[in-house]
Amino acid sequence: MFRILIVVFVLALLGAAAFLFLDYRRFTDAPLPIPHADATIDIARGASYRNIVDQLRDAGVTRASPWYWRALGRELGVEGRLHAGEYALTPGLTPRELLQKMAAGDVLQHHFTIVDGWTFRQLRTALATDAGLAQTLPGASDEDIAQRLQIADGKPEGWFLPETYAWVKGESDFDVLSRAHASMQKTIDRLWATRAPDVLLESPYQALILASIVEKETGRPDERPLIAGVFMRRLKFGMRLQTDPTVIYGMGENYRGNIRRDDLEADTPFNTYTRDGLPPTPIALPGTPALEATLHPTAGDALYFVARGDGSHEFSATLDEHNRAVQKFQLQHHKP
Repeated sequence: MFRILIVVFVLALLGAAAFLFLDYRRFTDAPLPIPHADATIDIARGASYRNIVDQLRDAGVTRASPWYWRALGRELGVEGRLHAGEYALTPGLTPRELLQKMAAGDVLQHHFTIVDGWTFRQLRTALATDAGLAQTLPGASDEDIAQRLQIADGKPEGWFLPETYAWVKGESDFDVLSRAHASMQKTIDRLWATRAPDVLLESPYQALILASIVEKETGRPDERPLIAGVFMRRLKFGMRLQTDPTVIYGMGENYRGNIRRDDLEADTPFNTYTRDGLPPTPIALPGTPALEATLHPTAGDALYFVARGDGSHEFSATLDEHNRAVQKFQLQHHKP
């Protein structure tokens, strides 16, 4: 009888062990009860493994025994190796996958996009309205920011490459700016080194200035090298650029959507109708395509262009041709 009891007891233990093992395996590879599709969890720096499990339970992400989590941590060898940061809790995520994600430091990536043709002022506004970024720049002047980034002359306009930048929770507006500035420096240096031999600009900064004008003149990829060619030839022949976007930039907050003749005649450092050569700084943030077009302009004899009204431009080699194009595409277009 005693032996029978021993056998029954051992079988019960084995059954319980088998149940616990199978239940544990179901736990490790079953989807967690994620409360909603965009759920995240923010692990503080210095949090212990036990603290992290408690945080998961408090957030309703798990109802499993802490012992299961401890066993899984030991199985994966990640106890004491989980990284702080914000993690996405995507539907279907299992406990095993979550711990592997935390051990790898696969934190949630947010994104901030700088749009081609933005001004530095627009960039600052966009950064200031991004609620996720730590705000360190409000109150700082443009000159202060330029000094922190070691931008010469304290003029930050143009010095940030338009593209999408990833950031993680805890990073600041200045962190994004710093990466965008480094990207622009790297891009302009690379493109300047491979510029076309007939580019008469004297420095990468001059290329940045002219590219910003090309950026604002057209959004058509096929026209950027053509417009860059026009400006390059006008500079070569000592002709003024006479481009409206520079006038608009120089008007600042006084621009209300239209340029009048008085605006074209009002002298500012950025008015290329009244001043020779390039404006003193870029007038926007040029994208890589505008930089490439500026440093590889299309050859030809065109010295003028006018908008056709459909997003494209008519190019002319002589003033007479240009005046006829203006008559055709603009003056007639505005007749009542």
